[in-house]
This record gives sequence, structure tokens and C-alpha cells, in this order.
Amino acid sequence: MKINLKIKGMHCKSCKMLIEDALDDLDVKSEVDSEKGTAAIEFDESKITEEKIKKAIEKEGYKVE
Repeated sequence: MKINLKIKGMHCKSCKMLIEDALDDLDVKSEVDSEKGTAAIEFDESKITEEKIKKAIEKEGYKVE
């Protein structure tokens, strides 16, 4: 499954790296764009849920829309 998320509070490369690290821990494929405040994420629904992905990003201090 592929999802596109809008992430509030992401402004710089450090923010991007924090989110990418959190997503890497979940074993998903992602493209994070700090300038646009977005993340395109591809994952296996049998291994992880969209909700867990969102919670991992929010745990880093960002808001997911």
C-alpha cells in the first residue's frame, strides 16, 4: 500500500532525518520532503498499519494530517 501524508512542523533537513529514521525502524519505504512537508510511504499492510506509521511520526514531535 502507498500513502501520502502531510506533516506539520517539519521545516529542515534535521526534521526530515528524524522522520526518515523513525520510518526506517518500521521497515517501510519512504520519500520525505521537508520543503513541502510531505511523506510518501510504501508499506506491507500485513506487517504494519497506517496508524502505527502515523504514531511513529507523531512520537518524534510532528503532527500528521
